[in-house]
Amino acid sequence: MHHVAFIVYQGFELLDVSGPASVFNGANRALRKRDRPDFYKIVTASALGGGIESSSGITIETRPIGDLRPAESQTMLVAGAEREPLLQAVADTTLRAALPELAAQAERFGSVCTGGFILAALGLLEGRRVATHWDSCQPFAQAFPTVTVDPDALYVVDDALWTSAGVTTGIDMALAMVTHDLDAAIAGEVAKRLVLYARRPGYQSQFSPVLKAQVKADSPFADVIGWIQSNLDAGLDVPALAARAGLTERTFHRRFVAATGETPARFVETARLDTARLLLSRGLSLKAVATEVGLFPPTRLTEAFERRFGIAPRLFRDMHAEL
Repeated sequence: MHHVAFIVYQGFELLDVSGPASVFNGANRALRKRDRPDFYKIVTASALGGGIESSSGITIETRPIGDLRPAESQTMLVAGAEREPLLQAVADTTLRAALPELAAQAERFGSVCTGGFILAALGLLEGRRVATHWDSCQPFAQAFPTVTVDPDALYVVDDALWTSAGVTTGIDMALAMVTHDLDAAIAGEVAKRLVLYARRPGYQSQFSPVLKAQVKADSPFADVIGWIQSNLDAGLDVPALAARAGLTERTFHRRFVAATGETPARFVETARLDTARLLLSRGLSLKAVATEVGLFPPTRLTEAFERRFGIAPRLFRDMHAEL
């Protein structure tokens, strides 16, 4: 079996552990349905073992990190937390002594969310490329100038080092691990069982254009934006969107730009291209993608995709499509 060791400490973010652990458990369930043996075994460890309370108040039982054998940490992931728990974890002499050795022995190691701060403080990320929570990218880069922080990625794989951005992206990274260890079909089944909206590739931004706009926009436009995302193949010109918002075209355009920082046309194209990247990474044909996102015929999709990303959609699919 492949052992996944989660390293926690007082005040850790519970979802950084429970999210990925649910993915690995889901993979075992999918394997059993195929009459195959479990592949993953979850281990939780802390400096001294025993009950460790998360930031949400839920306590989990852990083993002493010093008791872990190399075979029990084939994948080692450090959970994230807010600033004070992180500083306390970095100062913990037991963790400082054990983590470098475990990382060196692991087949892969890394972090979820801000857990990368602990690894970086121990000198384990020198010259590496990493992801972390969007709100921590600048402080991380300032504190560790020899580490390259990717502010846009959901997760980053740098050889044996796997790091993810904020909280739920640990689920995306775990699904990528399942795809790597087993296959995409198993990962897809896990994602479906967890009722995920989509399996997000690592290169996708931490914020979708829809979420960015919903954060900025007032409530009426948040509804319109959600409708846009669900109806990308529809006619999404200003007259149609203004009618849905119950505004005149001129008023809609002016208020939409003021609320989101983008023209309706630019926002719609961004939403369509963001979804197109996701569909292409699943190996769909250009014709199918163009139809799905409302950029038909495929030549229209190709022109918009190359203009925005500097690469042809067919080549992008060949580079990123899941095997």
